[in-house]
Amino acid sequence: MGTNSPVAAKQRGMAVISALLIAAVVAVIAGGMLTRQALFTRSLEAEQLRIQGSARMQGGLALSRQLLWEARQRDPLTRFGQPWAKPIVLPGSNQVDTPFEGQLEDEQGKFNLRNLVANERVDEEQLNAFERLCGQLGIAASVRDRIIERVIEAYPRTLNPERADTAPMGRTFDSGRDTSPDADAALLKPTRPMLRTVRDLGDVKGVTPAVLAALAPYVTILPANTWVNGNTASAPVLAAAVPGLSLQRAEALVREREGGHWFVNRGDFVNRLRMPELETATVKVGITSDWFRLRGQARSGQRRVEVDALLQRSQDRLPRVIWSRVGV
Repeated sequence: MGTNSPVAAKQRGMAVISALLIAAVVAVIAGGMLTRQALFTRSLEAEQLRIQGSARMQGGLALSRQLLWEARQRDPLTRFGQPWAKPIVLPGSNQVDTPFEGQLEDEQGKFNLRNLVANERVDEEQLNAFERLCGQLGIAASVRDRIIERVIEAYPRTLNPERADTAPMGRTFDSGRDTSPDADAALLKPTRPMLRTVRDLGDVKGVTPAVLAALAPYVTILPANTWVNGNTASAPVLAAAVPGLSLQRAEALVREREGGHWFVNRGDFVNRLRMPELETATVKVGITSDWFRLRGQARSGQRRVEVDALLQRSQDRLPRVIWSRVGV
């Protein structure tokens, strides 16, 4: 059979096609291997970043706890100007590598939404305080009321607090019916999940990103009832916490305080209000804090790991981490 015969030409064509197919298959396999290798490399880098970031976050948390502990030992007051209130920076080897940088915030310098329910009862004084604060921030009354409702639904409450206060002591029998002798002391169970941060209010109707941004500097949600710290609270929070205190007078108190005249005790704060008609028992403003929020990040090149944590300080041990959130 000649080399120029149709059969030979057909065979050569098939050979060329087969070679091209083999080359294509090899290219696909090689491409797949390279893709898998790249994915594996990125996955490994991400895992290394996670481990490194976690270690740096733990270092930042440890330093924050130490700063809070030392501040408590040196000064009974909690105020700005102490080391915990300054930016926390652990320098790296170059400008793009920062092991940790962050800032502690005194959460008792804000209005604590947990205070709306105290001793399993809705606290009317705290409701009024929150209403005053929302008025200053321009939060619509309808949105404010839905926020209040959402917070209250997250905590157990006494069914009939007024009647429970006057009910005879010593009863132990409860039939489970509303007519039971102990029904007045029964608790309404929470109907909504507990809130951890102000951002959790985002599912409340009318609470837009703008509303959350307006609330964030002045409002917090803590696991326990707290007093406002007069040495770290902003003027709007002080004006909300003290019935009858105008925003202008609160601003003057803040300027005086930050000029170096810190409140040394609760009585000092009350005296400087110059409000002799004020019922001081309703003023839940102190001069120390136990709850702090740490926000920070570790950065390496274009990558960074962020941390958001709540710390609780006590007199006899290092502050505890109540919760923390780490994200890339």
